[in-house]
Amino acid sequence: MTAQARHPAEVAIIVVVPPRVLLLDIAGPIEVLRKANLEQDRLRFIITYVGPSAETGSSIGLGLSGIKALPERVPDDALVVIPGSADQPLGATLPDRDSDGPQEAAIIDWLQRVIRPGIRLASICSGALIAARAGLLDGYDCTTHHACTTDLIRLAPAARVRENRLYVEDGDRLTSAGITAGIDLMLHVVAQMAGPAVALAVARYLVVYLRRGGADPQLSPWLEGRNHIHPVIHRAQDAVAANPAADWSVERLAQIAAASPRNLSRLFNDHAGMSVTDYVSRMRIALARELLTGSRLDMEAVAEHSGFASARQLRRAWGRFHGSPPSMMRGEAAGA
Repeated sequence: MTAQARHPAEVAIIVVVPPRVLLLDIAGPIEVLRKANLEQDRLRFIITYVGPSAETGSSIGLGLSGIKALPERVPDDALVVIPGSADQPLGATLPDRDSDGPQEAAIIDWLQRVIRPGIRLASICSGALIAARAGLLDGYDCTTHHACTTDLIRLAPAARVRENRLYVEDGDRLTSAGITAGIDLMLHVVAQMAGPAVALAVARYLVVYLRRGGADPQLSPWLEGRNHIHPVIHRAQDAVAANPAADWSVERLAQIAAASPRNLSRLFNDHAGMSVTDYVSRMRIALARELLTGSRLDMEAVAEHSGFASARQLRRAWGRFHGSPPSMMRGEAAGA
C-alpha cells in the first residue's frame, strides 16, 4: 500500500452559523458526516464552523461559541452549508430581527465574495433565503421549508422554486426542505462521495430512512429493500451484499440471520417489500451491472462472477428489472 493510499482524501465542509440558528439544521447533517468519517477511511469530512460572530444564540436557547471568523477564501471543492434560523428562539419574548440584520448582511456579503465555480453551496431549511438574498440561487432549481416558499420566490425571482421536495440538487447548488430534510440531503452527499453503502450504514446508525429527492434518480440497487430498521433482515442483507454470487438459499440466510426460514421469508416480505430470492436476484443484477460497465468480461464470465449459472439465466433475470438487454447497457457505457 502506498503512502498516498494510507491517507484519506479530505473534503472541506464550511458551516456558516447565522444568528438564531436552528440547531437541528447543524446537528443533523453534521452528525451524518461525523458517522461517515467513522464508517470508512477513504474520505475525511473536515468541518469548520464560521460566522460573523464568535458566539451566537440558537433556536433552543443554547448558546454557541468557538465560531471562527468568516475566511477570506474557502478551499477548492469545498461544500459551504447554510443552516436556517428560528423566527423566535426558545426563551425569547420577541424576535430581535433588527439586531441580527448586520450579521446576516455580513454573511450575504461573504457568500457573494467566496462562492465561485467548483464550490458547492448547500442550504438547509430557511438557509435558502440567505442564499437567495446573495443572488446565488438565480437560474437554479431549488427548494426550502414549505413555510418559506413564498419568501424564496420573492427573494429569488430568477430561481425555479420546487415545492414538496425533500431536497433539490442542481449543479453546484443543493437545497433542502424543512429541518430534518437536511439529514436526507447530507446522506445524499455521503452516498455521492463515499458510496451508497456508507450512506446506508450512517442512516441505520441514525435510525432514519434513506429517502431520495422528488426528481432524483432512483435509489441505488444496493439500497433497494433496505428502507427499514429490522436487525434480522439487515443481517441477511449484509451477507448477500458482501458476496452476491454466493449460493444463497433461504435456509442458509436464515442461519446467518438467526431466524427460521419461514420467519425470514415473512419478515422480508413485510419489511423489505420483496422475497428473499428476489432480493438475492436484485443484488446479483446490481453486481452484473457493475461488471458490464466496469470490466471487459464477456457475458458468460459476467454471469459466472455475479452468481448466475449461465448468460441465458442472467438475461432472463435481467429482463425482470430492465427493459433492454444487458448487452445494450455495455454498449451505452462504451459510448458515454
